[in-house]
Amino acid sequence: MTKQIINIVEFPILHDILDEINSLLSFKIINYQNSKEFLKSEKLNDLTLLKKDNHQLLSSKTVSIKNLILIDDVPIKLEQLLNLINIRLIKKKYDFQSQLNIKNYSLNLNSRVISFQGAELKLTEREIDIILFLNDKKLPQTISSLQNSVWNYSNKLETHTVETHIYRLRKKINDKFNDDKFIISHENGYKI
Repeated sequence: MTKQIINIVEFPILHDILDEINSLLSFKIINYQNSKEFLKSEKLNDLTLLKKDNHQLLSSKTVSIKNLILIDDVPIKLEQLLNLINIRLIKKKYDFQSQLNIKNYSLNLNSRVISFQGAELKLTEREIDIILFLNDKKLPQTISSLQNSVWNYSNKLETHTVETHIYRLRKKINDKFNDDKFIISHENGYKI
């Protein structure tokens, strides 16, 4: 998984401190010298650290207040700051995983439930992995690519394992949602 991003806006001393311990952090930091530079970036949905007196960003309609971490009590203990950042990153990841849209379905990775028009279906972790893998690919995926990516096996896994999982997943979705086209079979493999 790629590291989540924390933007630091008009706070050079904080950037310098975090940059010194960068190898210990669970997130990536990006420094912005000024608010105007940040507003031009494509990182507006990432968490952003800034001083409480940054009126330009606080009044901006393009920046969501839920993505801001305001620092008002300086100096702040590093441990306290890192805890605050990590808690917000966990919440952001949880929120993101709660609502993934695949075709006309909503997939909640936290509860492992796929839903459509009020109907819900509980999935296994492996079924979620299959759906996410196939959804990320534009072209049909072969059984061997599913073996390698979802099961982390090379050719040691029998192809029946993959085919059985796909068959059962398709059956569950068809039985619950009456949709036999969620996972489509091609001569080259499977596709969502």
